[in-house]
Amino acid sequence: MTARLARLEAWIVRYPVVGPFKFFRPASDRPITRDTVVVKLTDDSGATGWGQSVPSPTWSYETVETVLSTLELHLGPAVVGLDPADTGAVWRAMNRVIANGFSTGQPIAKAGVDLALFDLVGRSRQVTPAQRWDRAPRGPVTLSWTVDVRSADAVGPELAAAAARGYRAFNVKAGTGLASDLEVARELRRLAPAAFIWSDANGAYDEASAVTLARHYADLGFAAFEQPLPANHLPAYQTLRRLGALPILMDEGVVSLVDLQSFHQLGLLDGVAMKVSRSGGLTEARRMITYLRNEGLHFFASGLTDPDIALAACLHLFAVEGLEHPAALNAPQFLQGSILATPISVQGDQAFPPDGPGLGVDVVHLQPQ
Repeated sequence: MTARLARLEAWIVRYPVVGPFKFFRPASDRPITRDTVVVKLTDDSGATGWGQSVPSPTWSYETVETVLSTLELHLGPAVVGLDPADTGAVWRAMNRVIANGFSTGQPIAKAGVDLALFDLVGRSRQVTPAQRWDRAPRGPVTLSWTVDVRSADAVGPELAAAAARGYRAFNVKAGTGLASDLEVARELRRLAPAAFIWSDANGAYDEASAVTLARHYADLGFAAFEQPLPANHLPAYQTLRRLGALPILMDEGVVSLVDLQSFHQLGLLDGVAMKVSRSGGLTEARRMITYLRNEGLHFFASGLTDPDIALAACLHLFAVEGLEHPAALNAPQFLQGSILATPISVQGDQAFPPDGPGLGVDVVHLQPQ
């Protein structure tokens, strides 16, 4: 008899943040935390699976409160009674109760369910992600260090901190102003002349400023320019890509395969900085990576400062897909604490996908807040 999903549970879990990062700024007197929602799916045989949603309201519109209410009031009731192995049916049910906007509706909330579903089925079948995807297991994922500073004077200490942790590649946050971004970029290249570096503006610039910055980045040998413009400035993306100074990556605007296909056909991008959580989880992220590979587009990888369960999912996918560039998965840089029996292993800039079936994680220190 086929098992059916019986229950969805969700809890807010907060991780202490160490060091300044633009997306985690103090909003009150309480300590700065990276707030997530942990998801547990249980089927009627008693089998369980774990997922994690990682909203960041300074990056997109989802918050821990909207994720929690969506999971408990909408997505949970929609998936109860369904076959956990029928991923398509689960996604159709989720999309019926939380419809699309321009793209997937509340993808970060849905990612928590997608990861828990993947974990549950893998545990039930006793298969690892590589086995489930019929791919050869691969080794660790190389990480890059996120440089988020406002002046050239701060670059040296930041690189020293990275070197002390064994990091050799860098993704630099732009968007504070054209002059300061150029000063930081030049100092970063001066101090790290051979390093792999790319820049992410998180949609902060207009067309003229982005064109100027792209030319300077190209002169400095940067590998790519990620999300230089707001996601809906489509003609400006065409202009920037025609400039051809360096590869233009999209991030925030590419949530589903349909988005990727459409933006590619319109000549707006050279590749994508893939995020598992932004794309609603592993199911859609794998489809998007396959498209990038088939079309010869650039495949970079990043995250939403994903801890624990979400980080495990990212590492499994990026390792199996043979990611060629360092990944901007910066939870090991900025977060403390773990809810796992065995925390994710990070040695220097090498992050290791956990062993075992499902996502390979065992949640034992869950302390909801």
